[in-house]
Parts: sequence; structure tokens; C-alpha cells
Amino acid sequence: MAFPGGFSYADDTGSGNAIANKLRNNLEDEIFKFAKEDKLIIGICNGMQIIANLGLIPATLENNQPSYTRQAALMHNKTARLECRWIWLKNTSKKCIWTKGIDLLHVPIAHGEGNFYTTAEILDKMKEQDQLAFKYVKEDGSDANGEFPHNPNGAMEDIAGICDPSGRILGLMPHPERFYSFENEEGWELKKEKLIREGSNLPKDGKGLKIFENAAKYFK
Repeated sequence: MAFPGGFSYADDTGSGNAIANKLRNNLEDEIFKFAKEDKLIIGICNGMQIIANLGLIPATLENNQPSYTRQAALMHNKTARLECRWIWLKNTSKKCIWTKGIDLLHVPIAHGEGNFYTTAEILDKMKEQDQLAFKYVKEDGSDANGEFPHNPNGAMEDIAGICDPSGRILGLMPHPERFYSFENEEGWELKKEKLIREGSNLPKDGKGLKIFENAAKYFK
């Protein structure tokens, strides 16, 4: 199940709020039944905002069961503007199905409300349950430490993506689907010329595709 990016209902009532309420009112039983089964769910950008509003993430465990109540928010970017740029991510979860085999990832963002926030109590539970999937970092993989533009929205502890306690449900603000081909990446023309001069083969796929390959491999 995929909740894609976009600006549902123009974010007029807050990012992802209106469509999350509509889904809850009409499909709540079906969605949470799906979430409890051995299946995968991903929410990208507006999709992350939606599944956070639905309570699918972080859904920290209470009495060994996912809470499925709203525990986090994606607030307005600290720059108070839409941020549309390429950023670097670091995989920080061993549990998440979607991020396996990924270390650093260069992907674009395009959002006005990506500033992740939760309470200190929930954040501690997320850390204990290995639910921090991606963090914003500098190009060399070092911590962003909240510094703009490495952390483009001011998210607490540079959090860019989180998963549920099972590792099957992922929400992330950046857009890996926009880097499915080598030619999608910012600065690909220079990389192409360098590879040609080195006599190397040009890659076909973009590194963002790895996330979706992981999902496909999960079911093989």
C-alpha cells in the first residue's frame, strides 16, 4: 500500500489532515487490518504526513501491540517556505524492510511541512524499538546537527523517515521515487562525463530505486 506525495486538499487544514480524516471515516478497518498483516506500507512526503496522522507511524508498542494513535507531527519548515532541493540521507535502522542495504542516499525533497516532531517519551521509545529509518546528513555522511540546508526543515534530531515497530511500514519526507534513473540525479551530466573519461559503464538505475527493490525482494 502506497501513500504518494502531493498536496492533498492543498494542505488547507494542515498537511495530510483532511485526507487522513476521510480515510479514517471510510476505510479505517480495512487499512489497519492490512497494516497488521505481513504486508508493506510506504508513505512519501504528503504520504508520510497522512500515515502519521492516521497513527500508522510511529505506532510505538504498548503491551506488545502497536498503539495506532497519532504520536507525531510534520510541522512547517523552520524556513517558513517550501524547500525544493536535493539532500543526503543516512540509513539509521537495521529493522526497516525498505532501507536494507542502503547507507547514504542522495534524493530530492519538495515540501513545506516536513519538520518532524514528537514528544521526548515517544522519541525514546522509537530509539529503543529501532524506528528511526533515515536521518538528514551532510554529503560525507556526518551529522547535519540541525544545520540548514543539510537538515532542510528543522526536524528534531535530523529525522527524515521513520518506520513502525515491525519495520514493514515506512514514512519519509524525501522522494526516492524521483531518483529511479541515473539521469534523474542532480548533477548527473558531470558524473556522466567523468565515467566516460574513466572508461566506465554508465549506470541505468537511480539509487532511489533500491527502496522499492527491497519491497519486491521481501515477497520473493
